[in-house]
Amino acid sequence: MTTDHAFNPGDVVRVHQRIQEGEKSRVQVFEGVVIAIKGRGEGRSFQVQKRVGGIAVERIWPLNSPMIEKVEVKEKPRRKVRRAKLNHLHLPK
Repeated sequence: MTTDHAFNPGDVVRVHQRIQEGEKSRVQVFEGVVIAIKGRGEGRSFQVQKRVGGIAVERIWPLNSPMIEKVEVKEKPRRKVRRAKLNHLHLPK
């Protein structure tokens, strides 16, 4: 599978997003598992899920968003992921 991004579903990533608060801006980091990449071309987006206090929190970003500073791949899955969308992902508590 050839892709133009450096991550795939199942990877643990850190998304650095620029947040604008009035006149100040800061970078917020969201770390979790990529559970879906969908779309084609410029309309491509990806979805990341993390656990906060036993509750799953998901965020969706356009892949070419100017608000994303960078996406770091923290770790790859131990086994090969055989799905494009991991909708029933059970993360450890």
